[in-house]
Amino acid sequence: MPKIKTHSGAKKRFKLTKNGKVKRSHAYKSHLLNGHGKTPKRKRGLRKAAYADKTNLATIKKLIPYK
Repeated sequence: MPKIKTHSGAKKRFKLTKNGKVKRSHAYKSHLLNGHGKTPKRKRGLRKAAYADKTNLATIKKLIPYK
């Protein structure tokens, strides 16, 4: 069997934990961060990491087979 190529977009966005969960960062954190964009409370929440939903786990794990 040939090696499977890792999806280069996925490898930048997801990390696998020891227990097999997929860690991800939040979206909407790139611009409009001051003034009339987002509240400080909302921006603090976006800083924290989150876990990918179980419905997407199999797909993501296929994209990053060697992580």
